[in-house]
Amino acid sequence: MKATKDIRIAVLIDADNIPSTNIKAMMEEVAKYGTPTFKRIYGDWTKPNLTGWKNILLENAITPIQQYGYTTGKNATDSAMIIDAMDILYTEKVDAFCIVSSDSDFTRLATRLRESGMTVIGFGEKKTPNPFIVACDKFIYIEILNIQPEVSDTIVETEKGKKEIKASKRETLQKIGKETIALISSTITDLADDSGWAFLGEVGNLILKKQPDFDPRNFGFSKLAQLIKSTGKFEVDERDTEKKSIKLVYVKVKSNNR
Repeated sequence: MKATKDIRIAVLIDADNIPSTNIKAMMEEVAKYGTPTFKRIYGDWTKPNLTGWKNILLENAITPIQQYGYTTGKNATDSAMIIDAMDILYTEKVDAFCIVSSDSDFTRLATRLRESGMTVIGFGEKKTPNPFIVACDKFIYIEILNIQPEVSDTIVETEKGKKEIKASKRETLQKIGKETIALISSTITDLADDSGWAFLGEVGNLILKKQPDFDPRNFGFSKLAQLIKSTGKFEVDERDTEKKSIKLVYVKVKSNNR
C-alpha cells in the first residue's frame, strides 16, 4: 500500500447538497488521507443560492464545473459528477475518490468505484441516507469537522479509592449506547488472541469495515482509545516498544461484560 502522502485523491463535490461553510475543514481532513489531485465542484452557478461559494473556491483552489438544470425537478449535477468520476477512473491517475454529498444518488457510483479497486471516502451531513454511507470505505459527517473534541479526560479518584475517567462536557453527534458498546466488543472478540487481547489499530480498521461512518469524533473523542476507556467496559494495555515515544495499545473486553 502506498504511503499516505503518495495517495492521489479525486475530490468531487456536489454544491447542491453541501453547505459551503464546511469546505475548508473538509479539505484539511482530506489531506490526512492523501493529496487531492482533482478538486472539482458541481452546480448551476447561475443560481443565486450558490453565490456564497466564490471566495471559498478561490481559497481552496477548487474548480467549479457549470451544470445547467435542463429540466425542472431533475438534478443534472449528479449526472455530471458521475460522468466525470468515471472519466477520472479510466485515466488511472488517482488511487482514491472523495465524494462530497448528502445525496443517496451517489450510492451506485461509490459501489462502482470500489469494484474497480478505488478507496472511496464519503463526506455528508448527518441526514445522509444509509445506503450511500455503507457504499463508502469510510464516511465522515461534516458536522464533526467544526467540533473540537476533547484531547484527554480528567482522571478522578472516587470515594472507594478507585480511579475513574470523568468525561469533560463535549459537543457530540451521537451518544455511546448499547449498540456502540456491542460493536466494539464483538470486534475485539473477532480479533482477540487466546488471552483475549486485540491490537487497537486492527480493531479500528475492522470497525470501519463493519460501520463506515464510525468515528470517535461523533462521540466527542479525538481517538478511539479515549472512547474505549470512557466506557469502563474494556481493559486497555499500553505496551512499550523499542522507541520510548511509541506504544502499542491493546484492548480486551472485561470479563464481567461478556
